[in-house]
Amino acid sequence: MASAATAEEVQDEAICSICLGYLTEPATIACGHNFCRACLTQHCVEKGEGTPLTCPQCRARFQKGEFRPNTQLNNIIQKVKQLGSKPGKGQKEKLCERHEECLKLFCDEDGETICLVCEKSRDHKSHTVVPIEEAAQEYKEKLQGALGPLRKELEEALVLTSKEKKKTTEWQGKVKNRREMIAGEFNKLHTLLREEEQLLLQSLEEEERETLQRLRKNVTKLSQQSSSLQELITEMEEKCQQPVVELLKDVKNTLSRTENVKLQEPEAVSTDLKNMYKISLDMREALKRLGVDVTLDPDTANPELVLSEDRKCVTYGDKRQDLPNNPERFDPCACVLGAEGFAGGRRYWEVEVGDKPEWALGVCRESVSRKGDVTLSPEDGFWAVWLRDGGYEAGTPIPTPLPVSVRPSQVGIFLDYEAGEVSFYNVTDRSHLFTFTDTFSGKLRPYFSPSVIAGGTNAAPLIICPVPAQAGGNLCP
Repeated sequence: MASAATAEEVQDEAICSICLGYLTEPATIACGHNFCRACLTQHCVEKGEGTPLTCPQCRARFQKGEFRPNTQLNNIIQKVKQLGSKPGKGQKEKLCERHEECLKLFCDEDGETICLVCEKSRDHKSHTVVPIEEAAQEYKEKLQGALGPLRKELEEALVLTSKEKKKTTEWQGKVKNRREMIAGEFNKLHTLLREEEQLLLQSLEEEERETLQRLRKNVTKLSQQSSSLQELITEMEEKCQQPVVELLKDVKNTLSRTENVKLQEPEAVSTDLKNMYKISLDMREALKRLGVDVTLDPDTANPELVLSEDRKCVTYGDKRQDLPNNPERFDPCACVLGAEGFAGGRRYWEVEVGDKPEWALGVCRESVSRKGDVTLSPEDGFWAVWLRDGGYEAGTPIPTPLPVSVRPSQVGIFLDYEAGEVSFYNVTDRSHLFTFTDTFSGKLRPYFSPSVIAGGTNAAPLIICPVPAQAGGNLCP
């Protein structure tokens, strides 16, 4: 037989957590919780269209039309109601601890249930006292009124929690990307330095071999002269020991041989190492050794672009030129390609962008469409970064904003064809801007766009920087 405590627990389970009354036409949602059908309907209406519906009790999501009536639970609730109004055998109404009378009243001042005897006592004589059913109904309504703001606060807390979790995920993603970028850049630097090390060691070995060969040649010549002198000295010492007649015999010839003796000075050989063995840990210095001489291809230039005579500078002109409409020419997009095509190897070049408010740089497939609008994305054969509307971006499928702390006046582009990488560098503060990773096929061409003149503020040219004298890029075909 159920105890009083068990009966109270059963009654609690029959209460709707929305209205705090007995479940009326109970309906069950996906998570298994039950509510009054009318309360659920009102809950869905309050959420509004397009807002995800969540269980008021456990916050699990559910669909608007998926709650179903719970007939069996409804029958049980009817019995529970009877249990609450008519205590059965084994159940006792709660009694006043002092007078052992039924608790029928509620003292509003003291906030406690009392019996009829308590009401007459000195403690409660002047207090406002009402029947417990009336007090319960009044406070139930107050509790229900307080639930709305609390649920709103809970919703806001859940939304803020979701936002913070999203921020956490995004931050971890940024850290991961930065970690991979740092590792990639240093791996690239390590590779370049290892190659530079090999070149320097080879040069040192060659210098060692040549210098040793010359020094050893000097030693050999001096050794031969020393032997000849030793032989002549021995001969003269012996001559001095001979009898008079023998000594005078052919003595003039012997003396004449000494007069012709003259030591030949060795060839001057410097033993100072050449100053070429300066190792730099600067990424740019390492990349500059792969510098390639890039020039502009006039056959690809938009008719409104003006190229310099040496084909190192491109400017957006003030009028359209009368040029052949050949298939290679970009039109209407204001861009031009480098004359050189790369189908392998590693290349590095730098472009001066100065204070231009708009520009775009990178590489593209030789096969890209030249007519009509151009979309700068790898899917369309372009790997590029640009400055536009005051912001720097990389041309990923959804453009990636680039965090730039120092405005670049020069931009470096490094193509590693076999590794499938195109990297961009801010030459001004020697920082990495962005790296594309892809798989290349066919020839790639340097890409340049000075952009249009926006109200006369973008008239400055793009200038391809000179290649350092020591550069010698990996000129694979």
